[in-house]
Amino acid sequence: MSAPLSTVSLAGTIVRLDPLTLAHAAPLAEVGLHPELWALQPRPVETEVDMRRYVELALDDQARGVSLPFSVVHRGDERVIGSTRYMDIAMVHRRLEIGATWIAPAWQRSGANVEAKLLLLAHAFETLGVQKVVFKTETLNAQSRRAILALGAVEEGTFRKHLIADNGRVRDMVYFSILDTEWPAARDRLRERLQRHVQPQPNT
Repeated sequence: MSAPLSTVSLAGTIVRLDPLTLAHAAPLAEVGLHPELWALQPRPVETEVDMRRYVELALDDQARGVSLPFSVVHRGDERVIGSTRYMDIAMVHRRLEIGATWIAPAWQRSGANVEAKLLLLAHAFETLGVQKVVFKTETLNAQSRRAILALGAVEEGTFRKHLIADNGRVRDMVYFSILDTEWPAARDRLRERLQRHVQPQPNT
């Protein structure tokens, strides 16, 4: 068992990432029961009971030191709009994965996901001192693959028949990564993308 990473809140301009708790299950269910969010995930989340179990499993992984889950909070109205996490944490190798990320449809393409990734990557490289951040997605998920490449990640390869969903569907998984040496360029790229979504402040 690994020592769990310390919980932390990470604040940006559009979103804040707060440590996930059971109290977030109900607000996540309010925005996150859209079938399209779960179509290519290992198990569907269709009800508030499912969402509570989803949160419980994430917190179990956190207790075992292999995950650090967050709720994604929209700073404009303090509404919970999604979730993300560090997972497959292997600090002895200075490596972790960013995954299990979803943003409710109404806030997609708002900059929320871009800023969440920027916050997580900055904390991983600049505070935790990792040398590698991993991303993975199904080969079928073309949208996710494009989004990961847009972060500045490098595709490493496909693990064929790597996972099995709860319904028995075999999942071929594509692996990507960003290294510490690649982080400065990726950071600048993400900051530039984020600027397109940040509203200029009026002069006072």
